[in-house]
Amino acid sequence: MSRAFVLLLSALVASVPIFQSEDPETLYADRVNLASAQRAADSWDRRLARDPKDFEAAWKLARASYWLGGHAAANAQRVQYERGVDAGKRAVAINAQRPEGHFWTAANMGALAESFGLRQGLKYRGAIKTELETVLRIDASFQQGSADRALGRWYLKVPALFGGSKTKSVEHLQRALSYNPNSTATHYFLAETDLEMNRHDEARAELRVVLDAPLDPEWTPEDREFKQKARAMLDKLK
Repeated sequence: MSRAFVLLLSALVASVPIFQSEDPETLYADRVNLASAQRAADSWDRRLARDPKDFEAAWKLARASYWLGGHAAANAQRVQYERGVDAGKRAVAINAQRPEGHFWTAANMGALAESFGLRQGLKYRGAIKTELETVLRIDASFQQGSADRALGRWYLKVPALFGGSKTKSVEHLQRALSYNPNSTATHYFLAETDLEMNRHDEARAELRVVLDAPLDPEWTPEDREFKQKARAMLDKLK
């Protein structure tokens, strides 16, 4: 084999792209890049289509849909959240004894309830609470007390006529802090509840905790967003 042929062959090989399967979890870790988050969601969607019993693909699709819904253009949010509800319910159908499907079903329902008016709120109010209470029964420590954190927000956002309670909101949020005292989300939600109870000094204190809290390696994008919201709220309270 001539040297010229070897060089030509090497050049051809080098010019051919090598296609490797993308790891959706790695893509999702880069979710601040929405294109990466979308590719992760699409990967889990394809996995679930190939194997309808793929529990991991189902709940991770629900999780990714929740993130995408919160960052998509207004005309695309509902589609993402509804896909998240569907994926979460499929995860529950596959394995109802695990918390992931219940939690992410509730999270996507909650986003729909908060984003699309009273009718959506009334539609999902009971189901959200049921799913979160199911998570508490299965594993109250799941995702650093996420079910208590979400219930704290549920009790704040739901009118008292339909079961809401600011006192219960505080109780659940403080319980969530027992699993992660540095949770930016929990402290921010406590600040919101404090403001609704006209406890402005307590709200300011909670917001300062958010700003001072260390970034959680697993939830850094969310932590950064809560810090931004805390700074904006503190500026309004001055």
